[in-house]
Amino acid sequence: MILITILQDINIEDKIKNAPDSNYEIGVFIGSMLPFVILVAIAYLIYRYNKNRINKD
Repeated sequence: MILITILQDINIEDKIKNAPDSNYEIGVFIGSMLPFVILVAIAYLIYRYNKNRINKD
C-alpha cells in the first residue's frame, strides 16, 4: 500500500491550483477524508460486534 502511494506521488496543492473550478477542492477534501471515515466505521462495527458477542456469553 505504501508502494502505491509512493508511485502515485500526488501533489494536492498543484491539483487545487490547476483545478477548473472550486468544486474540485471540495472533491479533494472528501477524497482525502473518505478513507479515514471508512476505517473509523469498520473499527466501530468490529467493536460493537465483539461487545455484543461478549455480552451474550
